[in-house]
Amino acid sequence: MKEILVLHTGGTISMQADANGKVAPNNINPMTQVGLDIDNINLTVIDFLNLPSPHIIPKHMLALYHKIKEIGDNYDGIVITHGTDTLEETAYFIDTMEVPDIPIVLTGAMRSSNEIGSDGIYNYLTAIKVASHDKSKGKGVLVVMNDEIHAAKYVTKTHTTNVSTFRTPTHGPLGVIMKNDILFFKTAEPRVRFDLQTVSGTVPIIKAYAGMGDGSILSLLNPDSIQGLVIEALGAGNIPPLAAPEVQRLIALGIPVVLVSRCFNGIAEPVYAYQGGGAMLRDAGVMFVKELNAPKARLKLLIALNAGLNGQALKDYIEG
Repeated sequence: MKEILVLHTGGTISMQADANGKVAPNNINPMTQVGLDIDNINLTVIDFLNLPSPHIIPKHMLALYHKIKEIGDNYDGIVITHGTDTLEETAYFIDTMEVPDIPIVLTGAMRSSNEIGSDGIYNYLTAIKVASHDKSKGKGVLVVMNDEIHAAKYVTKTHTTNVSTFRTPTHGPLGVIMKNDILFFKTAEPRVRFDLQTVSGTVPIIKAYAGMGDGSILSLLNPDSIQGLVIEALGAGNIPPLAAPEVQRLIALGIPVVLVSRCFNGIAEPVYAYQGGGAMLRDAGVMFVKELNAPKARLKLLIALNAGLNGQALKDYIEG
């Protein structure tokens, strides 16, 4: 008998649509009322939060991690139901923490619990199957939606309403769910993990655009009110020339600046040596993050700063 812990946190999977089609949270999470009788699996269900995922902040993610660390060793696997808008960020945050060595799976829904064709219960069921499967151990935190298994590090939401919204750019899914089994195509890579007790700080994300320059939002950033910055750069990792001096100003004032590409696929690299080019930015002290999108790069920097990393140790972690 496998013991599986379920932590409900809210989101569309727990909401209902009214007669006018407006979707909102319930006072009682309907997912806690779902009765699933699965052979050889015993569920312990905790209604941990009941929040729309845009309301989730890093302190909620940290509280979720602390609950997992507190009681996770008593279970063979964990399922977390979560709103899809920030699901990938919570999954990534937990994946960087010192969680028990058991499968941890996040899932959600694109259709509320009383909509025709609701995907919530099915995703919930398949997430339980993945969390209870021996093959899932050692794969890192997983996201299970629409019969696919994705790594928390790489998965992202790609569509506003489609049930197949979660995709892994460049790599593709880690595995798939079959009728009577699961199949993994890939293994998880080693990662650095932290045991944070608190999380705080402000790390904004700024997206580069054509014509960005003097007078842009970069010039309005107060170094006394931010602890770091993520730039979603053009192409392989470039910004317009007039924006480069503002980035250099922040770095000179001790603000760590991290760069990712705004492209859906590919890896940010310091290639171009013109003004604002990636090579110039790298020489100025900008750190390039490989294969993460901007929201996850923000969490990576925030976690590193709260873990006390700085100087070369911070650079090695961010660029590793």
